[in-house]
Order: sequence, then structure tokens, then C-alpha cells
Amino acid sequence: MTTFWWSVLGLLTCGYFALAGYDYGVGMLLPGFEAGERRRRQTLGALGPFFLANEVWLVAAVGLLFGAFPHLEAQVFTGAYVPVVTLLLGLVTFTASMQLRSRRPDARRGAWTAGIVGGALVTALSWGLFLGNLVVGLPPVGDLFALFNPYAALWALGFVALFCLQGAVFLAVRAPAELTGRAVRLARAFSTPVLAFLVIATGWGFFALDDVSVFAAVAAALAFAAFAVTRLGLAGRRYRVALVGSMVLSACPALLAGTLRFPTVLVSSGHALPLDQAATAPETFAVLAWFTPPSLLVLLVVQWLTWRAHRRPVDQHSLLHF
Repeated sequence: MTTFWWSVLGLLTCGYFALAGYDYGVGMLLPGFEAGERRRRQTLGALGPFFLANEVWLVAAVGLLFGAFPHLEAQVFTGAYVPVVTLLLGLVTFTASMQLRSRRPDARRGAWTAGIVGGALVTALSWGLFLGNLVVGLPPVGDLFALFNPYAALWALGFVALFCLQGAVFLAVRAPAELTGRAVRLARAFSTPVLAFLVIATGWGFFALDDVSVFAAVAAALAFAAFAVTRLGLAGRRYRVALVGSMVLSACPALLAGTLRFPTVLVSSGHALPLDQAATAPETFAVLAWFTPPSLLVLLVVQWLTWRAHRRPVDQHSLLHF
């Protein structure tokens, strides 16, 4: 039962990264598409119908973490307090700036544009730093500088490149036709640092990490396969295939962090937390069983309907709310 709920948490977390990664990628790439206010609004309009629905996956994952694995939540948020706080600041700044930027047609929008770009960048860096520390092991509580260790810093920079790649591929699918070429060029440009991140992080982790499970090798192999699908999709101008590959690729780091030492789910200051000790009481799982399946079903249906309704690229007839 505990393994089942851990898998549900993994599904929600991987779903969040697969979907929200292009939110932050588009935000960071916005200056590269600023050829006038109309172009900026079209770029944001490509993302507009999706970004709030994508964030719901994170809300659901955090809610399940609090309910199903409270002991893990306590240790993770205590040991990684700094990246969690910067992550929240980045998320709030990005989301608020997206929604407020075009609220008044006659207002100046430079500050909101900076909020979108800066919020997306801080969010990407914070997620990389957070997951990198989970992989290498959380440092002692209070040792703030240890959170910025070289391996975690590599992950922070890697996440910036990863989300930018995903955002560029997303724009190749959803942006106006005249911006597709620029999006594809950016996607190809970011492929190189993403590949470097995958190779260096995998090789470094192979020599530096102990007690690694076989699931880690599966997650790493899946990441390289997803990268290959992304590159082949770009080369063959099959941008929807490339988008699926980039979405799977963005989910792989979370999958790796969750399965790296399974059934140990967290290493902190030399202390290992196994899955059964991280979990809540069986009675709480019984309560969660009533709410989680219908909530997950609604989440999947809404996501599918959103994509179905907005599957075509933005054009001059599209409503632009952002």
C-alpha cells in the first residue's frame, strides 16, 4: 500500500514537471521573442490556456506529500528550506506577473515582463538546486552553504537549459507560424547544454553516489531516450513528437530523485529514511483512497480537454488574455 501511494506521488510530481517545464521555459525565452508587443502577447498567449492547469499538478503533489508522507515532508522542507523559499518566491512572481501583465491595455508592461522572466529563472534554478540536493543527500540543517554544492549547482544550471529546451519545443508547436523557425533554432541551441547536463550528471553520480537502485539506471536510460526522441523530432520537423520527448525528459529528474535509493526515499546528514518510516498511518491512507482517485481523474480529464481545445497554433484570430 505504501509503495502504491509513493507511485501516485511520483505520477503527480512527474506530471507537474512534464507539463509545467514549458511554462518556465517560455517565460525565460520571452526576451528572445520580443519583436513588438503583439509578438510578446502571442508568445504568452500560446502558453496562456495551460499554465494554471499545469500548476495544479504541483498543488496535488504537495497535498499528497503532506497527507501520505508527513515525516518525509518535515525532513525535506527543514533540510532544504532555502531552495523551497526561493522556489515559492519564483512561482508567485511568475504566476502573478503572467496574470497581471495585460490586465490594463494602457499600462506599462516592462516590470511585469521582467517578473515573468525573473520568476521563471528563479523557479528553474530552485528546482534544480532542490532536486540536486535530494539526489546527493541533504546537508546538516543550518548549513546553508552546503546546499550550494557543485553537484546541486550543476543540476540548477541543467534545469535552466532543460526547461528552455522544453519551452522552445512547445513554442514550435503552439506559437504563430512566423515564430516557429526561431523556436526551432532555440530548441536546437539548448539541446547541447541539456545533453552535457545529462552526461556530466550521470557520470558524476555514477562515481559519487552509493547504494543506487536499479531504478536509477532505468530513469537515466529513459532520459537519454527522451532526449533522442526530442532531437529526432526537431530534425524531422515533427514538433509534437519532439514536445512529447521533451516532456518525458523534464520528468526524468524527478523520477530519478524518487527512485534513486528505493526503498530509501531520503538521505540527510548520513541518516537514511526508508519509505515505511516516511509514511502516515494506515487510517489516513484509507481516507486518501476516497478522495485521490476522483481528483486524479478530474485532473487528467481537464488537462486533456485543455489540450484538445487549444491544440492549434496561435494566429491573428486567437484571443490573447496575457
